[in-house]
Amino acid sequence: MRLFTGFADEAADGIEGQVSVLKRMGWNSIELRAVDKVLAHDLSEDRFAKVADYLEENHITVACLGSGIANWSKPITEPFEVTQEVVRRTIVRMKRLKTNYVRIMSYKVIEDANGKILDEQQERERFRRLNWICEAFGDHGLIPVHENCHTYGGMSPDHTLRMLEHVPALKLVFDTGNPPITSDARTPYPYRPQDSYEFFSAVKEHIVHVHIKDALFADDGKTELYRFPGEGNGHVRKIVGELKRSGYAGYYSIEPHMEVVFHDSSAISNEEKRMQNFITYGQRFEKLLEEA
Repeated sequence: MRLFTGFADEAADGIEGQVSVLKRMGWNSIELRAVDKVLAHDLSEDRFAKVADYLEENHITVACLGSGIANWSKPITEPFEVTQEVVRRTIVRMKRLKTNYVRIMSYKVIEDANGKILDEQQERERFRRLNWICEAFGDHGLIPVHENCHTYGGMSPDHTLRMLEHVPALKLVFDTGNPPITSDARTPYPYRPQDSYEFFSAVKEHIVHVHIKDALFADDGKTELYRFPGEGNGHVRKIVGELKRSGYAGYYSIEPHMEVVFHDSSAISNEEKRMQNFITYGQRFEKLLEEA
């Protein structure tokens, strides 16, 4: 049995719309990130309780909580107490949602004014914080999974492996669409994009959750273009084919980024277009997975 889920906040802002689109697809799981454009761990107590109740009433499970912990907007110089407060609140909310996975990252990459990645990335402090985060969640039987996004661990597969060496309790969520639009920090400035299959191959033994996205750069080498699965440079078909053959039994979570992008407020679309794109994306991925 294949397990499907997705970031339904790309289909609708409200939880009612998010549940509706999942039901239209015949799916019963969500990767809960934001409701009404507010991250789930930042919702008021009353609003969060209503979201949790609504999901339960509609028999929608939470495959993973898509947190903003240590993400691309969080500098490593931010007081750690800010992260710790969010982690403690997230633990309580994960228990209410009955979910074991929480998506995290590894803090913003340190660059100069020209976008050149600095040699000094304060690794010791990053690893110290990540170990605390893993221990805090682990004490409650919860599992943080690191996404290969625009943070320290996403700079290259080598950086991910170095991070795992120093933070052994950390597991991975692999996003197929991030590498083609992320600089490979191992290459000379101004860097070349990463290769999704190379990244996947290097870290696959640590992957417990998968995000399905596909992307490429436009001809200008700067503009990010998001595509249906299999139509970008994410090697989606090749990666999921290998996952199938290896017996991967986790969720595939779609994150289209085609009508709206969570971290880009300039991407605007109406809800019906968002819902239809989400449904079409899911259907295309189901077909691709069947054929892979």
